[in-house]
Amino acid sequence: MTKRRTYEVAPKGDQWTVKEHGAARAVGNFERKTDAVARAKEVAKNQPLSQVVIKRQDGTVQTEHTYGEDPFPPKG
Repeated sequence: MTKRRTYEVAPKGDQWTVKEHGAARAVGNFERKTDAVARAKEVAKNQPLSQVVIKRQDGTVQTEHTYGEDPFPPKG
């Protein structure tokens, strides 16, 4: 089973950072949020199972995107 990798786009000072959950180093730092989101999606799409969590300036979750096949799809 493949573990989902989560990438977070969050404000850091006057920049936006892209960081994999649990990683010590950021994937990248950007002046514009749109650039950070684009980079996070690019990195996530290269993984078998991943998620991008985008936060607002106040740190609350704005939206989430999941890529790949979810090993636990909801039954419905």
